[in-house]
Amino acid sequence: MKKQERQEKEVIEETSEAKSMKPVVAIVGRPNVGKSTLFNRLSDNKKAIVIDQPGATRDRNYGDSSWNDKAFIIVDTGGFEPISEEKMLQQMREQTTLAMEEADAIIFLMDGQEGLTPSDIESANILRRVKKPVFYVVNKIDNIKHDNLIYDFYRLGIDNLFSISAQHGGIGVGDLMDAVVAELPKAGVTAKEDTGIRIAIIGKPNVGKSSLINKILGYERTIVNPTPGTTRDPVDTPFELEGKKYLLIDTAGIRRKGKVSMKLERYSVVEAIKALDRCDIALILIDAEEGITEQDTKIAGLAYERGVACIIILNKWDLLEKDNSTIGTYVKDVKDKLKFLDFAPILSVSALTGQRIIKIFDLIDTIYGEYTKRVSTSRLNAQMEEILEKMPPSRYRNKPNKISYGTQVSVKPPTFLFFVREPKAIHFSYERYLSNRIREDFDFSHVPLKIVFRKKRGRD
Repeated sequence: MKKQERQEKEVIEETSEAKSMKPVVAIVGRPNVGKSTLFNRLSDNKKAIVIDQPGATRDRNYGDSSWNDKAFIIVDTGGFEPISEEKMLQQMREQTTLAMEEADAIIFLMDGQEGLTPSDIESANILRRVKKPVFYVVNKIDNIKHDNLIYDFYRLGIDNLFSISAQHGGIGVGDLMDAVVAELPKAGVTAKEDTGIRIAIIGKPNVGKSSLINKILGYERTIVNPTPGTTRDPVDTPFELEGKKYLLIDTAGIRRKGKVSMKLERYSVVEAIKALDRCDIALILIDAEEGITEQDTKIAGLAYERGVACIIILNKWDLLEKDNSTIGTYVKDVKDKLKFLDFAPILSVSALTGQRIIKIFDLIDTIYGEYTKRVSTSRLNAQMEEILEKMPPSRYRNKPNKISYGTQVSVKPPTFLFFVREPKAIHFSYERYLSNRIREDFDFSHVPLKIVFRKKRGRD
């Protein structure tokens, strides 16, 4: 049983990690110095959710990562694209300034094969003034014959240079990341804060996020401006409604990658992700006039993969010409394009007029009850007998792949651990069946569920 308890503890720790405010590490440098290669080596791709529906996998320039048991967000910034010397310096300063403002630590990557360039020198001069940890790294030192290439970079006057090969086996990356994580602040776990239900408002720019918050609160708490991108940093506002505590988190609008390469929105995306990591429920705002776009789908995917409970809000409903079939048409469109969020309620509102705003909180209270609900182990396993009798897992190597025991190990989202003969043999379709049965049998209708399988060992 000790092994079983240890495995349950591991799952609890994995789940609670998602509710931490993680530090940010930014990779900056010229084009083609290997930033994306290093990013891909450090990004924790194993945590990405892969399902057979569109919207959960996205191109992105940020990712969850960890090193020496320390979790952080890794950011791959855009390279400096020199058009002219003046433009090059302008863009370089902008990118470096963004890194200085938003990151907790900066990895400045240079190309060992190409040698020290004027733009490297200019960037280093800017980074010297940063009052944050900066790590000067020479990449593409692929073998011992390339070691002499690093000497040219000492002209920067930096005593501690790191030499790595991000592509060939990650040579030197270990020493670099040991130094980086040693300087990172500890992730702040928000679960202990007595702020009530934490609600993040997310969506594209100019869908009415700040207007919705202002209407809820009854005063101009946030700047409302038709210019996209007005909100840059998350704005937290605690308040009470009918004696219940809530915390509203207004986030910057999330734009497509191609539109943020030289703007503050690139890092605003990171701030929005951090807001999702510390919220309980996300209100995904969609412009009802525009309908569901590809970017709306990607934003919803951010919330889905982080296990956040969601409400899909169709805003600007007052601007539509409607008939009896309008809402049905919109709901069908949302469900078709956001199939992976089929559990999320859909509500049409107007942040401008206040139409149906109060209903949001009725849904929030209901969803939060499900999001924090616990099912006793005895009740779960009693119901599992019926579930398994109706549809057992597929056989493995011509023997039953029986689920022997299950327990709920965590909430936010509700997380269930099952011990099985061979976890790898559980098909995703069976996991989906099990998830649907748990939703139906234990009334988890509106929240995401996390199902974890562990290998049964010995008498466990």
